[in-house]
Amino acid sequence: MTDFPSLARSTWHQLEPVHASVYFSPEATEEAAALGYPADSRWPRYFALRSAPLGAAGPELVTAAYYSFSPRAVRAYVPGVWDTASPDAVLDARLRAVDRTLRALLGPGVDDPGIAEAARLARTAAEAADLPGRTLAAANRDLPWPGPETPHLQLWHAATVLREHRGDGHLVALRAAGLDGCESLVSFAAIGAAPEPNFATRGWTDEEWGAARERLTARGWLDAEGRATALGRQRRDDIERMTDELAAEPYRALGADGCARLAELNGPVFAAVIGAGMLPTQSTLGILTVRAPTR
Repeated sequence: MTDFPSLARSTWHQLEPVHASVYFSPEATEEAAALGYPADSRWPRYFALRSAPLGAAGPELVTAAYYSFSPRAVRAYVPGVWDTASPDAVLDARLRAVDRTLRALLGPGVDDPGIAEAARLARTAAEAADLPGRTLAAANRDLPWPGPETPHLQLWHAATVLREHRGDGHLVALRAAGLDGCESLVSFAAIGAAPEPNFATRGWTDEEWGAARERLTARGWLDAEGRATALGRQRRDDIERMTDELAAEPYRALGADGCARLAELNGPVFAAVIGAGMLPTQSTLGILTVRAPTR
């Protein structure tokens, strides 16, 4: 019997770098700069690029959708990012950025028939995703699909829907575990998923971080040194298990063979993004990547 929750996690690991390239590639920086977003600051373009499917969203909606960002950090950029460019202009720039990024990474391989097959499989999964309560996944799936003449863009769009579908479900799991936004990060850092400094950009103050640590210590999740206890590790495992279960539906639609084929066909895209060295070596998602700059 296929373990689709586990398969959902492994397929996400394959697709996440493809989606995340839009936040880190030089081409994305250039496209955002052409709209007026500063090239030397990641966060204005990040909030614009990720939030644009929601329309001209305000800080309450973006904070709810992102969850682990401090509301204060969100307000520093939202709704101000829409004064620079409209959501529609950002969405157009986002696709141009992905097109340029994948063409630069893949070269002639962007026209390989395997990309088109991968796009069909990923789209099948994305269109099978259950959307109730999935704010960012639904907003992205509401967008027009790129045309069949650009299967690399279809692949990216499907990867984005699936990534946000998983992320939306992860927020449900965090809330079910009784964690607020800051506690979510503190407990994740405590199990060694990523170093604490990696989370500093989420905008929580030292005082807020310390207070969250105290609350988790009182609940038995952390020890006196701020490390995860056995209970804390078990609770984080429970969260990840629920996240996997909530993310599984799209991959059931593909079946085990379809998931394996998607991972195989996506392999060159995954390798090209990782090999470019544009992604952090250890993200706040707890995914390790290997930097081997090739361009």
